Amino acid sequence: MTAPRRVDFEKLCSSAKSQARRGRLTTPHGVIETPVFMPVGTKGAVKGVINSQLDDVGAQIILGNTYHLWVRPGIETMREMGGLRKWMNWSKPILTDSGGFQVFSLAKLRKIQEDGVRFNSHLDGAPLYLTPEKSIEIQEAIASTIMMVLDECPALPAPDESIKKAVDLSTRWARRCLKARLPGSGALFAIAQGGLNVQMRLDHIRELSEMKDTDSEGVEHEFDGLALGGFSVGEEPVKMYGVLKEIVSYMPQDRPRYLMGVGTPTDLLQAVEAGLDMFDCVMPTRNARNGTLFTHNGMLRIKNERWKHSELPLDEHCDCYTCQNHSRSYLRHLIRLGDLTASVLLTIHNCRYYQKLMEDVREQIESNTFEKFKDDCLDRWRKTEEMLKINP
Repeated sequence: MTAPRRVDFEKLCSSAKSQARRGRLTTPHGVIETPVFMPVGTKGAVKGVINSQLDDVGAQIILGNTYHLWVRPGIETMREMGGLRKWMNWSKPILTDSGGFQVFSLAKLRKIQEDGVRFNSHLDGAPLYLTPEKSIEIQEAIASTIMMVLDECPALPAPDESIKKAVDLSTRWARRCLKARLPGSGALFAIAQGGLNVQMRLDHIRELSEMKDTDSEGVEHEFDGLALGGFSVGEEPVKMYGVLKEIVSYMPQDRPRYLMGVGTPTDLLQAVEAGLDMFDCVMPTRNARNGTLFTHNGMLRIKNERWKHSELPLDEHCDCYTCQNHSRSYLRHLIRLGDLTASVLLTIHNCRYYQKLMEDVREQIESNTFEKFKDDCLDRWRKTEEMLKINP
């Protein structure tokens, strides 16, 4: 007997012209309409906005990071406070990365072994040891709605031999994570690696999709969803798009498909067309704090002199608080001052832009017009990029 999954995914409809699909993910903490973009709250907060503003922009689920929450405030605080959702007073689902990305991003501070990863804390150099079992223990203390397996994410480009070694280690770690999960804890997604090697990706997808763990009562448990890791780590975006087109249709149809750490609006539309459901990236919040905004017509750099006397909103097509109440001139003034208000207002806009883009994507898939919508967006954004090269 196979245990029921801890989240339920339903495919509502799909495009007649591509692999794009519209779905609904039901979790114990709320329903998520897909395709969905998830704002990143690495250390327990989405930088620049408070929870009510996340609600206002339409966020359905946010992310936390296992490594950073483990380092500070620590696993005991998470347990004592009843998990991250309760602690930060966020009523909707939370997904946590396993700490696997820090295996990639903190390469100078870690050593990968069969049992796990030895780190030196980025804060004070203190020794840390993250195993698959420890990653699950931390995520259960965080009380994540969706947990991720610990994996190794090699930077690209890399030789096939190195990528295969990372795939094999990630497979063994995934099995240990599945075995370590306690009854009643969150859903668990596996992560398929393989770089730009299509066959390696397909083999890993198949192995993880079929992986099961049998408990002491003879009940089989499988992964609740499947993610793709190891993209947007040094390769050209067009190469990622090509691989996605060849592999995503082989991911399970009845489980959510998550592309980790990606990316730009163009990335999202290309990935949706390939059949993916879930996305996250720090780009909308980080870019906002630097004064780079996403708009209907493409990128806008608010610090530019040309906006000094502009009464236009950031985006005439946007319904966010910032666009409804403030001009480009005023926002340029705030960010040039270094005023914290600028980060808040610009983050509200970028977060709303990403959520509205996904709302439009869902509507277009339902109407079977997604491909034209995608092409129109890409053409419009491309023209803006060309104009910026001439007149930045």
